[in-house]
Amino acid sequence: MVRKILQKYGIRGGCHDQHFLIDERSLDSIVDQAELSEKDVVLEIGGGIGNLTERLLEKAGKVYVIELDPALVHVLKDRFSDNEKLEIIPGDVLKLDFPKFNKVVANLPYSISSPITFKLFKHDFELGILMYQYEFAQRMVAKANTEDYSRLSVNTHYFADADIIMKIPPSAFSPPPEVWSAVVKVVPRPSSFHVEDPQFFLDLVTAVFLQRRKKLRNAIINGNHLLNVPNIKQIVAELPEEFMSKRAENLEPHELAEIANYIFKMKATS
Repeated sequence: MVRKILQKYGIRGGCHDQHFLIDERSLDSIVDQAELSEKDVVLEIGGGIGNLTERLLEKAGKVYVIELDPALVHVLKDRFSDNEKLEIIPGDVLKLDFPKFNKVVANLPYSISSPITFKLFKHDFELGILMYQYEFAQRMVAKANTEDYSRLSVNTHYFADADIIMKIPPSAFSPPPEVWSAVVKVVPRPSSFHVEDPQFFLDLVTAVFLQRRKKLRNAIINGNHLLNVPNIKQIVAELPEEFMSKRAENLEPHELAEIANYIFKMKATS
């Protein structure tokens, strides 16, 4: 079915992250994981030729699809011209305002996975079933003191619970990418730890992971262009040595939050 659609419209993937998922079982599993009903408003990012869109429309009450490629926008409009539940939004997902939705289900463009994910975290939604490059998914769910632990790991843990629920081989796509993919279940929730100022916390996480091999003391001082703390060296000198002598990759998200909270409070009183 999916191969016939590719042939009908003369669409070839491979550029602009266009690797179309054609494995029927994988497509069905992704939609099943979203547990959709007529009450759900779904956001799909990167609709492609509509193979996932078709399944979303069968179960959801409303589906918004954001698609950048004009040729693929044409395919989507032609395939689903008589479906009133679908609204196609042409354009760049990083520049557009999201419509209101409660679930997001998407095979995300791998080259911009990070900014899309961070943009999603700023929105209120119930559930995400999102496909990423496998290595990216590993970083999302990584724990402290592991090789994959990163800024992405900490930010994900701050905003949501995330679990890899499916691993998908290159053969499931047309054309096959050079990497494996993974589907991640993302459930937003309030943070399990207190943060005085969310943006300052996120900036500190960025600063220390930019120099993840340096001890935290030096990473914070060198990354102060992101924090803009006037007396940063003095403040760092007052922080517990048990933190400052470690690297960012050795600290749990709540420990990084403690450091950010202390620096933010001292910045406010300086």
